[in-house]
Amino acid sequence: MIKVMLVDDHAVVREGYRRLLEREDDMSVVAEAGEAATAYQLYKTASPDVVVMDISMPGRGGIDLVKQMRQWDPKARVLMFSMHANASFALQSFRAGAKGYVTKSSDPETLVGAVRNVARNRPALCPEISAVLAASRLEEDTPAFEQLSPREFEILRMIVDAKSTEEIAAALHLTPKTVANYHYALKSKLGVSSDIDLVYYCMRHGLVASAAVAAPS
Repeated sequence: MIKVMLVDDHAVVREGYRRLLEREDDMSVVAEAGEAATAYQLYKTASPDVVVMDISMPGRGGIDLVKQMRQWDPKARVLMFSMHANASFALQSFRAGAKGYVTKSSDPETLVGAVRNVARNRPALCPEISAVLAASRLEEDTPAFEQLSPREFEILRMIVDAKSTEEIAAALHLTPKTVANYHYALKSKLGVSSDIDLVYYCMRHGLVASAAVAAPS
């Protein structure tokens, strides 16, 4: 029996995934969480074989949580299940330690198969992400944002989501000064001079949907 833990901030979404996975004879959902701190503690007690995790959550996001889980348990097997069909989100997930990446637009059989592959410690990708990653490898120049570390990428995501320095520091257990240093370094690495330019940069590169942006003031 594959023990699965679901991490998504939408309870209705988790319910749908739970019903889907528990229709399978070899799967059981043993824990659910709606945000990173709870998920981290539940992971320690529930000992799931596979964690199915969203990237975008309130506070600390999935990419940073994967890294934290892997630091506590190097054998943690995480499958990212995200709305983002962008190569950068997949690459950062794998750098943080995820074993698979499936988009929420994938068919149910793809998710079920990915859970089984990750449980067997095999990589798992949906066809959509496989195609996007292959296309990105054909580009002559690597975009600057693909060279960011998982921690830098997570802070970038939170800045674009209009989180304050204090909110980011609290979510990631950093000092405000450290977050401010990351913030300055991100703008330098991406070649922008202001937070508004940072938002537009992310929009141009498909890192965030324009409808989802709350531009920093």
